[in-house]
Amino acid sequence: MENWKFALSSILSHKMRSFLTMLGIIIGVASVVMIMALGQGLKKGISDQVNKEQKNLNVYYKTKAEQEAEKNPYYQVDASDSSAKAPDIQEAWVEKIAQDTKGVSGYYITNSKTATVSYRKKSSKNVNITGINRTYLSIKKFKIIAGRSFTSNDYDKFGRIIMLDANLAKKLFGDNETALNKVITLSNKSYLVVGVYEDPNAGTATYGTTSGGNAIMTNTQVASEFGVKENDQIYFHINDVSQANKIGKETGAALTKISGAKDGLYENYNMDNIVKQANQMASMYTIAFGVIAGISLLVGGIGVMNIMLVSVTERTREIGLRKALGATRIKILNQFLIESIVLTILGGLIGLGIAYMGVTAITPALKAQHIVPAISLQVILISIAFSAFVGIVFGLLPANKASKLNPIDALRYE
Repeated sequence: MENWKFALSSILSHKMRSFLTMLGIIIGVASVVMIMALGQGLKKGISDQVNKEQKNLNVYYKTKAEQEAEKNPYYQVDASDSSAKAPDIQEAWVEKIAQDTKGVSGYYITNSKTATVSYRKKSSKNVNITGINRTYLSIKKFKIIAGRSFTSNDYDKFGRIIMLDANLAKKLFGDNETALNKVITLSNKSYLVVGVYEDPNAGTATYGTTSGGNAIMTNTQVASEFGVKENDQIYFHINDVSQANKIGKETGAALTKISGAKDGLYENYNMDNIVKQANQMASMYTIAFGVIAGISLLVGGIGVMNIMLVSVTERTREIGLRKALGATRIKILNQFLIESIVLTILGGLIGLGIAYMGVTAITPALKAQHIVPAISLQVILISIAFSAFVGIVFGLLPANKASKLNPIDALRYE
């Protein structure tokens, strides 16, 4: 306890010097903690959003040509080869398979096209136009925030109508209500805006946004207007995510059979792989930036060692006096080692405080991207422990030097 009092007394008697000594530790700990908090927030955001999408099982056609390309990266696809094209899927087939397959509660079908959307002098490039069937909106749980959704007549009759996402509506019109019943231009054709929607997955890793925004039309419209397949992407909505692979094989086999596909194979798109890849990338970035931030901790540790060596020199007579009065070498070593540890732990605590304020400040901006940084108890404990470790490592040399001083020589020091 006596050594702790000596340590605090020494630090408080040189407040500015102590603060400058701790600065490297403060910056290092604050940087590392913020990076770890962002990394954890990114991982959780990806995991949460992918878990929502895992119930929507994408079953796609892997052609013979694609299978060959997997075996041989130099394989060239022949466009005239019928095996290079997936057969046209009828929605009635998909509906029947959804009804007959245990564990499937619904389905939806999409196609897509990227285009420029314009209104008067304003325009947005690279807008992702998604064509949807009548079951899409109910499964995806889109929220209509202005105007109306598509009706049964909209799917049955060909009409140039479109719904914009909230971001695109704001970009072109300023607000959602103003966008209603306006005629926009899309690939030199006019479309009536009937509604504005909000996607619960907007801004997430699974959303698939483009820089220009998003809009939806009926899949029959997109097929007719842009020359793409009416039923391009097939999704089965499943009840139990753990059964995804099993149901994927069953629905794939059913589609192969019903479509008469002989050269191809339907497979399910496994979202688990996306989660693993995304988490690996997040971990790599966290480690890389963490190492860079950790360098400042190293610099801070060197600063602590330097100032402790100066302190030993300044207090040589004090050390000699303590030794003359009976202080052992271990007591002197502990005194300076504890002082070094107190410096680094205080720096670590201040760094944690700054990291907390930084995370609190940036969280509102990141929430829109479904990323919520969080400083866990584990991170706090590791930061404090690592700060103490830095104090021990970089304080050992000065403490050892102080403990080895000859008391007679120390008392003579001027």
